Amino acid sequence: MSVVGIDFGSQSCYISVARAGGIETISNEYSDRCTPSYVSFNEKSRCMGNSSKNQSVSNFRNTLFNFRCLLGRKFNDPQAQEEIKHLPYTVRSDNKGNVLIEVNYMNDVYPFTPEQISAMLLTKLKKTAEVALSAKVVDCVVSVPCYFTDSERRALLDATGMCGLNCLRLLNDTTAASLAYGIYKQDLPDEKQKSRNVIFVNMGYSSLQVCVTAFNKGKLKVLAVAFDSHLGGRDFDQVLVEYFIEDFKQRYKLDVRSKVKPLIRLKSECEKMKKIMSATTQPVQLNIECFMEDKDVSGKLEREVFEDMCQPLFKRAEDTMRSILPLSKLHLDDIHSVEIVGGVTRIPAIKCLIKKMFGVEPSTTLNADEVIARGCALQCAILSPTFRVRDFSIVDCQPYAVSMKWLGGGTSEDNVLEVFPKFHVFPFTKMMTFYRKESFQLEAFYSQQETVSTCQPTIGSFKVQNVTPQATGESSKIKVHVKINIHGIFSVPSASMVEKLDSADSSGEPMDLDEKKEEEDDMETQTNTSKNPEQTDSSETSMQTDDGGKQSGDKKEQTNKKVKKVKMIDLPVESIVPQLNKTQLHACVEKENQMIMQDKLEKDRVDAKNAVEEYVYEMRDRLYGPLEQFVEESHRSEFSKMLDDVENWLYDEGEDQLKQVYIDKLAHLQKYSNPICKRYQEAVDRPAAFQSLGSVLQQIRKFLDLYAKKDEQYSHISDQDVNTVSKALKEKSEWFEKSQNQQNQRSPFEDPVVTCSEINSQQQSLESTCMPIINKPKPEPKKEPPPPESQEKNSVPNEPTTQQQSQTDPSSQPKPEESDPTMEVD
Repeated sequence: MSVVGIDFGSQSCYISVARAGGIETISNEYSDRCTPSYVSFNEKSRCMGNSSKNQSVSNFRNTLFNFRCLLGRKFNDPQAQEEIKHLPYTVRSDNKGNVLIEVNYMNDVYPFTPEQISAMLLTKLKKTAEVALSAKVVDCVVSVPCYFTDSERRALLDATGMCGLNCLRLLNDTTAASLAYGIYKQDLPDEKQKSRNVIFVNMGYSSLQVCVTAFNKGKLKVLAVAFDSHLGGRDFDQVLVEYFIEDFKQRYKLDVRSKVKPLIRLKSECEKMKKIMSATTQPVQLNIECFMEDKDVSGKLEREVFEDMCQPLFKRAEDTMRSILPLSKLHLDDIHSVEIVGGVTRIPAIKCLIKKMFGVEPSTTLNADEVIARGCALQCAILSPTFRVRDFSIVDCQPYAVSMKWLGGGTSEDNVLEVFPKFHVFPFTKMMTFYRKESFQLEAFYSQQETVSTCQPTIGSFKVQNVTPQATGESSKIKVHVKINIHGIFSVPSASMVEKLDSADSSGEPMDLDEKKEEEDDMETQTNTSKNPEQTDSSETSMQTDDGGKQSGDKKEQTNKKVKKVKMIDLPVESIVPQLNKTQLHACVEKENQMIMQDKLEKDRVDAKNAVEEYVYEMRDRLYGPLEQFVEESHRSEFSKMLDDVENWLYDEGEDQLKQVYIDKLAHLQKYSNPICKRYQEAVDRPAAFQSLGSVLQQIRKFLDLYAKKDEQYSHISDQDVNTVSKALKEKSEWFEKSQNQQNQRSPFEDPVVTCSEINSQQQSLESTCMPIINKPKPEPKKEPPPPESQEKNSVPNEPTTQQQSQTDPSSQPKPEESDPTMEVD
């Protein structure tokens, strides 16, 4: 099982994986750890990442970027409209008010949703991870901005599902940075000690996020978050763009806004200029050749002037940072340190602003670019059963307050209750209790609309079905569980109805329930102001919010009560939320798979075409280079003309052909070139082959000379074996001399008389015949038995020892019938 963390940014993405006992950020096919968040479309294929960004000027109508900011939004959303104003591609609305992006693909106009575009980029990231890990990637953790709403989170989950990824968790950017910081710290206070409070400032390309996290050993808790969802690096870039647009208008009389391509080029150069100004106090030069109307433009700007122009942006950042301490109910003295994340925090003025706001120097212990991806990979490892990770608890908080409303009993007015207050921890489940006789509907929405990053405060509607009254006609008690899950998404996972049973009825799984309605009401929070018992009996009587489903009434003494049998009946809940259903998701998965297959087919076709083109250029160079003497002049001219014809065909009729056409064309060229290349290769390898065979012949001749001189080394070899060797030597020597003479008489452009494989075959035949005889070992001399010793004949045997006597003298041993019974162990 792979462990992958993905930092899914609006400008760029990073991928971290767990391997070799640690977390590593991997590189893509360009050896770059940063993969641009770009997707482009051509006539027959798609490009993602670096190759797509390279087309941002030449193919700007079909190169998509900043699409993350459109996830989960309606077309008429003011923030979506603000984004669309700066996009060069076509964005429109569908019949339901959702965002659609139109591109030219497969010679037709295709509409795609932002979720589908995000899935395409995630497909690219998935493939990059699979190449790095040499394994299939399914499970992952993906980062999201902490300000993402319910609809935006659902949209990103849909995108991960479209590309075949199983997202174990959508992890907030600030929480991911907190995890990457805290899990490696060994000096955190114990659980019972005062927490270490750390502020994380994450300023990326499109947004500013600030959070306060409390750390203890093995635990982190996010206390509060603050954000500006439309303040990031691109806003600083835009300041430079606006400055130079006016500058070029005055000095060069150019209207940059009237043309898309020059504007895109200017934005790219201004981004580079901003990064250079962050590293130097010297004036920074901007130069663009052939910018507009065949004019070269240039400009210069100092950091101080740039910072003065950005004062409104710094003020917005200051307001966001100032709000975090009151939200977390902490003081400056409670803050241990401030960690900075994101590329924009490298701007010196931002660092000075952080120091001014929090009174401490911003810490740079974290990798500002990769820390979020590393935090996601750590979370994935924690959730994975195949990795052992240090125990570490993560408690995140909900940035928005969530309320629910429903139709009140007996009236036409809605009842409203805040279920999850702002900064409530998640994942978390609560239980609400209603009294109803029929199905009813709940609606969830964000309480404080002005703080939400979207104009749609509604989260969704949830209809509790199959509700029936009790047998007595009373309203049934309905328990509804509401939850914010691990992704930060609100849902109503289940509902159940309490059915009262007669004492004789033993069906179902009964539970104890108070008989008296008044005592029941004492356990619950009253929300109905009506005091008429007849009215409350037929309508909703109360609503209970119970954390984790535990009833507060358990603490009360319950004595002298009648106990009645009840059973729980599960009720279906229909959820109406802005998320794809299974059928729609399956259709998107099929569409993505079709495009993946089309990309593969097009890549194979282009590779086949490139192989033909590469072969033409290579053979043309070699034909008048190393291969020149191995082909006749007439054939060389003919083949050269054939190569020219194929080259012209490639840029004319062969520009767009099927893969098999290119394969056949390459095979046709190789039919003419392979004999030439073979003659060349034979000429290169033949001298070494002849030399090797000659060395073996010389070695055998030396053996025969030594044998003729009666050398002791070969005295054990028989004459018959020597005759075999001599015969083989004579045969191969004659073949050797004949082949060399014939080959020397051949021209280089003629086929060789003998090939290297034939020479090697002759050598192997000679060695297999002669070498076993030459290397036959001498037989070992027979060993003679040692002569008898003279001492054995003349010397007197030694007197036996006492032990020997006891073993040999039978009289010294007891008789069997007199001896004690013994057991001999051998």
